[in-house]
Amino acid sequence: MNRSTNQAELVRFGEFELNVRTGELFSIGRGTVEAESPKVLVREQPFQILRILVERQGKIVTRQEIRQILWPDDTVVEFDRSINVAMVILRKALADDADHPKYIETLARRGYRLIAPVEWQQSSTAAADPREPPADAPPNIEGLVRKRSRKAAVLGASAVILAAVGYMAWRNLRDVTPPKIMLAVLPFENLTGDPGKEYYADGLTEETISRLGRLAPNQLGVIGRTSVMGYKHTDKRLDQIGRDLSVQYVLENSLRQNGDHLRITTQLLRVKDESHLWSHDYDYHAQDVLTVEENVAASVAREIQLRLNAGQQAELARSQPANPEAFDAYLKGYYFFERNTDPDTYMAGQYYERATQLDPSYALAWVGLSRVRKWQAMRGLMPTEEGYRVAREAVERALALNPNLAEAHTQMGRMKAQVDFDWIGADASFQRGVELEPSNPEVVSFAAASAAALGRLDEALQMGRRAVDLDPLNAGSLDFLAEAEFDIGRLDQAAADGKKALKLSSDVWPGPILQSKIYLMQGHWQDALSEIVLVRDDPLRAYLSAMAYHGLGRKQESDSALNYVIKNFPSNAYIIAEVYAFRNQPNEAFEWLDRAHAQRNSGMFQTKSDPLLKNLHHDPRYNALLKRLNFPS
Repeated sequence: MNRSTNQAELVRFGEFELNVRTGELFSIGRGTVEAESPKVLVREQPFQILRILVERQGKIVTRQEIRQILWPDDTVVEFDRSINVAMVILRKALADDADHPKYIETLARRGYRLIAPVEWQQSSTAAADPREPPADAPPNIEGLVRKRSRKAAVLGASAVILAAVGYMAWRNLRDVTPPKIMLAVLPFENLTGDPGKEYYADGLTEETISRLGRLAPNQLGVIGRTSVMGYKHTDKRLDQIGRDLSVQYVLENSLRQNGDHLRITTQLLRVKDESHLWSHDYDYHAQDVLTVEENVAASVAREIQLRLNAGQQAELARSQPANPEAFDAYLKGYYFFERNTDPDTYMAGQYYERATQLDPSYALAWVGLSRVRKWQAMRGLMPTEEGYRVAREAVERALALNPNLAEAHTQMGRMKAQVDFDWIGADASFQRGVELEPSNPEVVSFAAASAAALGRLDEALQMGRRAVDLDPLNAGSLDFLAEAEFDIGRLDQAAADGKKALKLSSDVWPGPILQSKIYLMQGHWQDALSEIVLVRDDPLRAYLSAMAYHGLGRKQESDSALNYVIKNFPSNAYIIAEVYAFRNQPNEAFEWLDRAHAQRNSGMFQTKSDPLLKNLHHDPRYNALLKRLNFPS
């Protein structure tokens, strides 16, 4: 039955039922349709192709017709590749085989044809008046093709009118700040056939996020790496990704390799209608990969209509030359460092060092080397003084090579805060990092931590929320926000956000440690003990238990837990001081704080903001300690 003579909405073909009005496709198997029939998820463009084929059952639908219907004349897209992608998605939804089709037959160089018989079902909506489609029904496809040709005759006149209106709108609205556009760069799909290239795909993802994040941060926000990497090797719908990340646009990417040639395919999708705005294949020698990122950034800026100032345009045009072997070594170093284990960190150090040897001017590689050596020094994996010396020299080298590198300023901030106890200098470095790269969630998080440590708690809270907006599925960002809320005394909200972080990742730091502290401050002693058993680190579990038992009035057990930490982990002087402060034993608390200072214990960073030390705040020795630690009054 031809669709042109029937205004029914539902059509059955094979084991499927399609609602052409709502765009829903159901798998009905071989039985009757039930209300709970499983829905098959199909994106907008594959659905439109299916609708054309159903309405033209048995007839050829040419690729040119599909192009006319799906993409306006001014769309910049590689049509052949986009149609091929849409057909692959459609066939996957129908479990169809291009070589042995049950539903869709391909006619080489011509188009496609639906070969399954169709049966139109009259719906209650359509039965109301068979001559008139529902108000929200999509236009008839064949009519749409004819209308496209009629549209061409009026486009010239329309263009003149639109240009005039557009100019007037620009003149009146040019000083109005538009809402920030949010973009997610999905992980590069490794299609090289070599699992050993995963590091390369992951590195390109990070580099593309960083490049776009620096482009126009007042207009474009780019979701952080941690959140988007959760979509690696998944098949989530575009609309779901949009809801998860609160983005309007998504950039899909893939990587192929043939010898020393790379092909990077990237396409920009708009979430609200799942339309392809732009796509392109880049074929380059491996050593020219950074040029690809520059071209991608320029294309994205054009398609989402960013208004770039002269400085931003110059940054976009500025090339970032790098020795290709050094770049490859850097990506391997980054890959291993993100795995966050001691053996992997060792491998990261090897690759970062190799990158700096191959290209001594590679500032980002020097930052990576600094981070590795500092980690190893703090973990006791290399002599402390040597590790800190090498870390400092490396980050100073990075800053000398590129004074505008946000990652270098952030690493210098880490060194000043955690090694030098120079809180003011660290804060200045973190703030400079945010100025240079305000869309980098890691940079923003460190600046927020610095604000909290210096007692600027409202600012810390604001920046913590900003970091979460930039990386909404990053459990670490969410748990940091919970820590800021804990510091400021918003315990219920801190508990709620901390639990959200744990749902995202059970391994998030500080995770159950923070939840235990919240219960302690709320006086929920039994809840604290239930949470403490989830803490994996022995000294931390014991120190938290000492405070919970104290709250319950179980002095002997509290003393036993505290003595266990003192005897076995005396280098953890700061947490021992926290216990004494919580138990309102100020003399012992200040004694252990002095030891922590002498140890250069990194916990001292919290001295001004730590709620567990509140019993000391009215003691003159507390302000004297803050002064000695160079905290601002």
